[in-house]
Amino acid sequence: MRSHLKPTAAACGALLLGAALTGCGGASRADAREITVYSADGLRGAKGDGFYDRVFKDYEKRTGIKVNLVESGSGAAVQRLAREKANTKADIVVTLPPFIQQADGKGLLETYRPKGSEQVAAADKDPNGKWTAVVNNYFCFIYNKQQLKQPPRTWQDLTDARFENKLQYSTPGVAGDGTAVVVQALHDFGGQGPAMAFLKKLQANNVGPSSSTGQLAPKTDKGELLVANGDVQMNYANMKSMPNQGIFFPAARPGAKPSTFALPYAAGLVKNAPHAAQARKFLDHLLSPEVQKQVSAVGGGFAARTDVRPTDRNAAELAKIMNDVDIFRPDWNDIDKNLSTYLDAWKTATGS
Repeated sequence: MRSHLKPTAAACGALLLGAALTGCGGASRADAREITVYSADGLRGAKGDGFYDRVFKDYEKRTGIKVNLVESGSGAAVQRLAREKANTKADIVVTLPPFIQQADGKGLLETYRPKGSEQVAAADKDPNGKWTAVVNNYFCFIYNKQQLKQPPRTWQDLTDARFENKLQYSTPGVAGDGTAVVVQALHDFGGQGPAMAFLKKLQANNVGPSSSTGQLAPKTDKGELLVANGDVQMNYANMKSMPNQGIFFPAARPGAKPSTFALPYAAGLVKNAPHAAQARKFLDHLLSPEVQKQVSAVGGGFAARTDVRPTDRNAAELAKIMNDVDIFRPDWNDIDKNLSTYLDAWKTATGS
C-alpha cells in the first residue's frame, strides 16, 4: 500500500521471500509446501507481532505450508504482477482499491470465491469473484499529539503556515493511501476542478513525494511532521510503538461533519499462480471466523465478514475512532476508469 518492495527474508537475489520459487525465475515445484503473497504493507508488525505475523505462523504450524510475504506499495504490487505475467511468481495479491480493480482489468486475477465470502458485503467484493476484502479499513490523517493540542478540523486548516514543511502525504498512484488523498478530495470538494485547486494550494506546505505511507507515521510520532496521511488500521496498530500519533478526519469545510471511505485490503488469486490449490485454501483461511476475529484483536483492523462482531478492546477503541464520521462509498469503477486522468491532473496541479 505504501512503499517500495520490502522483503522480510530474502531469496532469489532478495526479490522473493523464503523459497517461493525453485531457482530464480524458474518453474516452481508442484508439491512445494509454500505460497507467496504480494501485499500492500500495514498488516505485518514492525516487531513481528502484527496480523500477518500471527496468521502466517499459525497457518504454517497447522498445515506445514509456509507463507512467504513480499510487501510493496499497492500500485507497485500490480505493476510487478504485470511484469511477471509470462512467468508468474506470486500466488495471492492483497492490495487496496482502485489497484485491486486495476489488477483485474489487466487480466492478472483468477476467479475464486473463498469460503465465507458470502458473508462479505457486496461492496467489498467483486461480483465476478475476482477479489474479496479480507481486512476492512478506512482512510485517515494523523497528527502529532504532543505538539498539537487539537488536530486540524478542516482541509483548509492544513494550509496554515504553521504546517509549512511539516505536512506530507504519500504519492498518489504509487501508494494506496496517497491515491486515497485524491479520492477523498474529489468527494469533499465536489469534483476534479476544486479538488485540484485545493491540492495546488496545499502543496506550499507539503514536504514532497513519498512512496511509502508507512514511513510517515514514525516521522509524525517524532515530530518531524505534524500532519500526514494514513489509514486507521495501520496507524492504530502501530500506536503501541508510536504513541504520539493521533488519528483524525478533516472536514470539507467549517461546520461540516468529517467523512471517510472504506479502503479494504482486498485479496485475489493470481492468474496462473504456481501453487493455486494451496493459495485457495489459504484464502479460505483468511476469511474463516477464527482469523476474522483476529483482524481487530491482533491487527487493529475491521473484520471483513459482516457476521463476525468482535468484542475485544481494540474493536471497542476502533468503534470510538469511527464515531461521528460519515462513511461514503466511492465509485471504484469510475475511479479505476479515470485514475490516469485524476493522477495527471494532480501532477499538473502540484508540479509533481
